[in-house]
Amino acid sequence: MDVPEQLQEMPSPQRVLAIVAHPDDLEYGAAAAIAVWVDAGAEVTYLLVTRGEAGIDSIDPETCGALRDAEQRAAARCVGVERVEFLDHRDGVIEHSLELRRDLATAIRRHRPDLVVTLNHRDTWFGQSWNSPDHRNTGRAVLDAVGDAGNRWIFPELVGDGLEPWAVEHGVAVAGSERPTHAVAVDSGLERAIASLQAHATYLRELGDGMDPRTFLTESAGMHAGRFGGRPCTAFELIG
Repeated sequence: MDVPEQLQEMPSPQRVLAIVAHPDDLEYGAAAAIAVWVDAGAEVTYLLVTRGEAGIDSIDPETCGALRDAEQRAAARCVGVERVEFLDHRDGVIEHSLELRRDLATAIRRHRPDLVVTLNHRDTWFGQSWNSPDHRNTGRAVLDAVGDAGNRWIFPELVGDGLEPWAVEHGVAVAGSERPTHAVAVDSGLERAIASLQAHATYLRELGDGMDPRTFLTESAGMHAGRFGGRPCTAFELIG
């Protein structure tokens, strides 16, 4: 696939369903765009496949899951998102399964978004470091589930539950992609995105890699600015 020299403006969504594997996945860049969409009047829901309970080695999963749930809700509020849901699949061992596809298709039909957001589903991050199986399997299941949600003969039991097929108008916006096609100018959302990542205080402290949210997100917003009229942005690969 050829990567375009210039990034296009993302469509302006009215209803967004952001689906990722773990608490904090959206805060590494996508949250800045979400803040901009919320300002424009979009309804945004976060759907987390796990509670990130296996993410902190020094904290047992039950305690960790509750802690990361609370930090995710606080992070979401920083960018104006109040609806945060969890599927409670097991952290670290997410499978690209029919069960996950059904859960995601159910959520898509229930929330009826015109845009779905997810995280990099490819094997690597920019051809360098290996991507986690949770990210890969969640992202690929999201892409499949968007098709499932629009087909009444896949998971037909959902129609019996009152969930009619739903076509996602704008497709799937993949954050963290090495093949971005579109972008959202995030000047107005960047400060809230920084606060959103900072809300994962325990996780970031226990991670201990010295990453500063302000530096990281400011540099990330500038990464593709040259391909977007010089504007700080969050870039997405839009798959329709």
